[in-house]
Amino acid sequence: MSAAPVWSVDPRTGNPREQVAVEATAEEVDRAVRAAHAVRDALADRVARAAFLRAAAELLEESGAHIVEAADAETALGPARLTGELARTAAQLRSFAEVVDEGAYLDVHIDHQDGSRTPPWPDLRRYKIPLGVVAVYAASNFPLAFSVPGGDTASALAAGCPVVVKAHPDHPATSELCASVLRRAAARTGLPEDVVTLVHGFDAGVELIRHPLVSAAGFTGSVRGGRALFDAAAARPAPIPFHGELGSLNPVVVTGAAAAERAGEIGAGLGGSMTLGAGQFCTKPGFVLVPGGATGDQLLKALTETVSSTGSGVLLDHRMRDAFVAGVRERAALTDVVAPVTPGAAGEHTVSAGFLTVPAARLAAKGPHDALLEECFGPVTVIARYTSVDEIAAVLARLPGNLTATLQTATEGDDPDAARLLAALTPLAGRILVNGWPTGVAVAPAQHHGGPYPATTSTSTSVGATAIERWLRPVTYQSTPEALLPPELREDNPLGLPRRVDGRRA
Repeated sequence: MSAAPVWSVDPRTGNPREQVAVEATAEEVDRAVRAAHAVRDALADRVARAAFLRAAAELLEESGAHIVEAADAETALGPARLTGELARTAAQLRSFAEVVDEGAYLDVHIDHQDGSRTPPWPDLRRYKIPLGVVAVYAASNFPLAFSVPGGDTASALAAGCPVVVKAHPDHPATSELCASVLRRAAARTGLPEDVVTLVHGFDAGVELIRHPLVSAAGFTGSVRGGRALFDAAAARPAPIPFHGELGSLNPVVVTGAAAAERAGEIGAGLGGSMTLGAGQFCTKPGFVLVPGGATGDQLLKALTETVSSTGSGVLLDHRMRDAFVAGVRERAALTDVVAPVTPGAAGEHTVSAGFLTVPAARLAAKGPHDALLEECFGPVTVIARYTSVDEIAAVLARLPGNLTATLQTATEGDDPDAARLLAALTPLAGRILVNGWPTGVAVAPAQHHGGPYPATTSTSTSVGATAIERWLRPVTYQSTPEALLPPELREDNPLGLPRRVDGRRA
């Protein structure tokens, strides 16, 4: 039986473009993982790793026009969006090179022997080491920044872990191009190309998570797919960490004072955020609590104008388009749900943006309206009209975990509900915004892109410098002779690493 072909498909037409690969067999997955495992020691050199990450960024930029062309043909995300995403991806690689150079991620602690303590302390020296081969499952909606050369891959390589990437079927040609760039960057900096390998196919993804030499995994995708892989990772004879980003509603609360102050501005901002990228951002505001009454009506008027002026869009594939159309139809059919701007099918290959409204009271207790509290991937949001702060609190108490939660509050004068509502939003998400919109995730040291389940399956971030921590584990050496210690823990600090010695920064 021949291997199944992997086709690049144009989402604008649904037509195949070209065959770019074949799905990997179990034997080919095994070879890929073993090849990655065999070269793991080559990544031990921090200087070489940093040079590799910088070379990867440079080569991505050099190949940028070709990569953007391929990605646009496969995703319909548009050259402008993809050019920006490529720049972000290159910056992300360089950022992790800086993290490697600095060395603080190793978290070095040295506590000298101290017999005066009760009980006495032996000499203890602690730092972090790479876990081993990391499986990365590429995202559909970010073919660069969260896929083959994206944050999971960059942070794992920065940690010293070789990577096997399972390509997303929505952009296989782009994946092949980017994998070739990373492998060329490895060769240019004297590293084996197999520090990064690529496999295709659903079954290959299942084989990958089960492989005994895979030590951790990163995933960005659906709740259903991510949960299946998470369960498989936990069910292994030796379970492994699984850092999955699965789904997020990204709730927004608009206070009465905020609506009274700037209803039009908030409505327009919401419309722009929820339709950005055809509503295919993981941080799309998908559920918004808006006050009833005249000020809330003004907000919806501005939202209607913004969304109505948004043209039809192409989703990443026809499966997602069908799910979006079915999802909004199901929600719109619920009692007391109104569609001021009807979302759904716009043509054979396109969708139209819209929003639904519902009384918040319908959501305060479990019932058929619970579908409105689940993510619907695409350009739609749900507006729940509330009558009191207590009603807001009752609805928020029913929400699942999220990547983001946003509070729109008054910018001038006192907003009496702001503190209470901010406190109610904080347990729901990993990033809390005030008077902003959640689409757009800055690659910064203080960033946290994660949240309570089902937003993510761990407490870690997939964006920012601390994303590297997912692929490391601590180890302590006790009473170890200097000659046997790794260089990172030796007394004279030959590598010049930041560290804490006897509780103080050194």
